[in-house]
Amino acid sequence: MTDKKAKIAELIAMQKKFIAYEQENGVNMKDYFAPEEGHLLDGYKDSFRDKAMELVDIAHAEKGSKR
Repeated sequence: MTDKKAKIAELIAMQKKFIAYEQENGVNMKDYFAPEEGHLLDGYKDSFRDKAMELVDIAHAEKGSKR
């Protein structure tokens, strides 16, 4: 699997996990933006953003463009 496909698969897996959690528990904005340590969403937002930006960088490299 290419790095690009692996990143996409990671993001989709993260989204599925988040959606399942949200549907079962609801998501409080505090838990999303400032979760307590150990909470399922602890680090989620930053991790998802970082992985998405890595994917953006891969796409730019493929096209020879820059952001």
